[in-house]
Amino acid sequence: MFTKVLVANRGEIAVRVIRACRDLGIISVAVYSEADKESLHAQIADEAYCIGPAQPQESYLNINNIIETALGCGAQAIHPGYGFLSENPEFVRACVENGLAFIGPSEQSMRLLGDKVQARALAKEAGVPLAEGSDGVVCSLEEAGEWAQKIGYPVMLKASAGGGGKGIRVAERPEQLEEAYQSASGEAIANFGDGRLYIEKYIAQPRHIEVQILADQAGNTIHLYDRECSIQRRHQKLIEEAPSAFLSDGQRQKMCACAVALAQRAGYTSAGTVEFLVDDQQNFYFCEMNTRIQVEHGISEEITGLDLVAWQLRIAAGEQLDFVQKDVPMLGHAIECRINAEDAEFRPRPGTIQSMHLAGGIGVRVDTAIYQGYHIPPFYDSMICKLMTFGRDRRQASARMKRALSEMLFEGIVTNTDRQLSVLLSDAFERADFNTNSMEDGVFDVSNDA
Repeated sequence: MFTKVLVANRGEIAVRVIRACRDLGIISVAVYSEADKESLHAQIADEAYCIGPAQPQESYLNINNIIETALGCGAQAIHPGYGFLSENPEFVRACVENGLAFIGPSEQSMRLLGDKVQARALAKEAGVPLAEGSDGVVCSLEEAGEWAQKIGYPVMLKASAGGGGKGIRVAERPEQLEEAYQSASGEAIANFGDGRLYIEKYIAQPRHIEVQILADQAGNTIHLYDRECSIQRRHQKLIEEAPSAFLSDGQRQKMCACAVALAQRAGYTSAGTVEFLVDDQQNFYFCEMNTRIQVEHGISEEITGLDLVAWQLRIAAGEQLDFVQKDVPMLGHAIECRINAEDAEFRPRPGTIQSMHLAGGIGVRVDTAIYQGYHIPPFYDSMICKLMTFGRDRRQASARMKRALSEMLFEGIVTNTDRQLSVLLSDAFERADFNTNSMEDGVFDVSNDA
């Protein structure tokens, strides 16, 4: 096992990794920007070093500064968390070339799965269902039009690179294709420096359901069941639950088996997530694979009792999984709400937390890096904590989440706890009757409930 690990991230995920290191007896090293000098992760780590100004490009995305800090403090490995450099294969290469273990997949696996066109081809080889679409990148608007006519409208244009909902546009009719093509390509260039697109059949009102996998370097791969991530706004997840209340046991088994098959086909190691779009008949189609720990990994931990971050560390150190699939239980149901510092229009609202009260009690977990007096900087994501509840079934987990949301109190900042509570109180959530468009369609407006 490693003796010292550098955590190349900030916020709650940095705190989460530091705690896992401490549980394993590993010395933790935090890095922080000038804006994060007073951050919790910098305070609780065994060592902490400033790596640059507030702007991410000069600090958390500065590969040279991070590598130099790791080498200078004697770290043996780097955990990237999520976001920032977590899915950057150049960062993986830099770690390896400097004798540092990267706590995640190999550069080769990351490159292969990070390119959505290559990932689709790999999924096809692994027998994973795909939505009908182009065989590869569409190189022009004319080629996109030919494919659209072949597979039929509506169609979705998607960036081959990147993720996070960027570079995605829908064309419902031929006259919308040009604008969708130019817009998706332009956004992809702006965010990823790569404007390549592919095209596939648009699945109307889909569910977004993903499977958590864990794989060691000896080829042992298991899944931790599925997560329902359909409550989104503009492709950004708001509420997740595990497992999905929509899937039948049979479809769940098939989906999980497909996720494992894809990971094995890619030679994947560490924790990863295979994402699917699911139609109203429970037919599922491969979407993408996230080659990192997910924001919502905690609810998979809650229903299985496994520590995913600890296993990332152990796998990177060469340990093999000491259990097989049949040993992974599904203990109950878990729900996560992402608590953001934002206003009613979903605009980020940084500020200073004058006072706060975090929820607690049986079945409640809060992963956060905030504290009373903490100033939320304006340079980073607006999520300030992840509120999770666990119960023997969905009803109990939901009841505990309503209770927990009601207990989350903040002064000095504005948060989305009221919006999250309104979703939990809606008939649509109670019936588990929603899809990725439900937030924009006003389905969760409690005033609309009969």
